[in-house]
Amino acid sequence: MIHKVVISGSGVPGSHLPFSPAIRSGNYLFISGQASVDDEGNIVEGTFEEECRRSFGNAKKILEAAGLGFEDVVQVRNYVGKQDDLSSFNSIYREYFAAPYPARTTLIGCLGELLKFEVDMVAFIK
Repeated sequence: MIHKVVISGSGVPGSHLPFSPAIRSGNYLFISGQASVDDEGNIVEGTFEEECRRSFGNAKKILEAAGLGFEDVVQVRNYVGKQDDLSSFNSIYREYFAAPYPARTTLIGCLGELLKFEVDMVAFIK
């Protein structure tokens, strides 16, 4: 039987959509896609840089609620709205991750007009 624990609580961004912010299963934490939203899940529009940093900030809140940090992340999937933002994304990414970098996938042009960036992660729990 697989054991699942939902990571939620004070400071963890919520949503009106049917998903958990994160699930701990065994020694892994699976963080759902985090976008530029406030604590109630309302979209906060801004520049690409603002939305990207807010998305990573929301992921940080979830990691901290689970007693983890970016150094525990083993996989990152990034969704960048426009090719023109790829260089900015890579610069911002380096603010949050250092070598050895997590495994990474980056998809471009997949978000429509609603969001400029979204990220999901998997972290290892020691």
